[in-house]
Amino acid sequence: MPQDHPAAEPWLEHGWPAHLQILLDSYCQLLGDQLVPRSGSAEEDARRVFEAPFVVVSHTASRDPILNFGNQAALRLWKIDVETLLQTPSRMTAEPMHRDERAQLLERTTRDGYVDDYQGIRIATTGRRFRIEKAIVWNLRDAAGTYVGQAATFDQWTFLD
Repeated sequence: MPQDHPAAEPWLEHGWPAHLQILLDSYCQLLGDQLVPRSGSAEEDARRVFEAPFVVVSHTASRDPILNFGNQAALRLWKIDVETLLQTPSRMTAEPMHRDERAQLLERTTRDGYVDDYQGIRIATTGRRFRIEKAIVWNLRDAAGTYVGQAATFDQWTFLD
C-alpha cells in the first residue's frame, strides 16, 4: 500500500525527530551502546535511524499500543506505508495464534527494561509470515523518566512461506 507520493524526508514528519531522541537515549541507557552513531542533530539522527539497514519499530504506551514509528527496513518487511503503520495496533504484526507469546515478551520487557534474545513469528500486511531472530526490545522513557512505549530492532529474519 505505498503512497503515490511518499514524503521526500519522512523522518522529519510525525514528530519523529523528538521521538527518536527518546528511542536512542533509552536504548543507550538500557543497553550501554548506541543504536546508530549520534550526530548531535535530532533531524540527522532521525535520518540515520530511518535509513538504517536493520529494522527499528516502536509503539505507544497505551493499553492496546499503536505503532508510532517504523524505519524503511520495517516498512519494506511489513509491506506497509507510513500512514497505515501509524494507525496499526502493534498486536496486528503477529498472527492471532502468536499474540499471547508476543504479549509475554512485552510484559517481560516492561519488567526487565529490555530483552535482547527475542525470536518470534510475525506477519506482513500481504500475509507473508517471517520469523524474527535475536531481536532487542526495550522500554522507552522520556527525559522525565515517564514510560512512553517500547521499541524493537533486529536484522535477522527468515521468510516462512
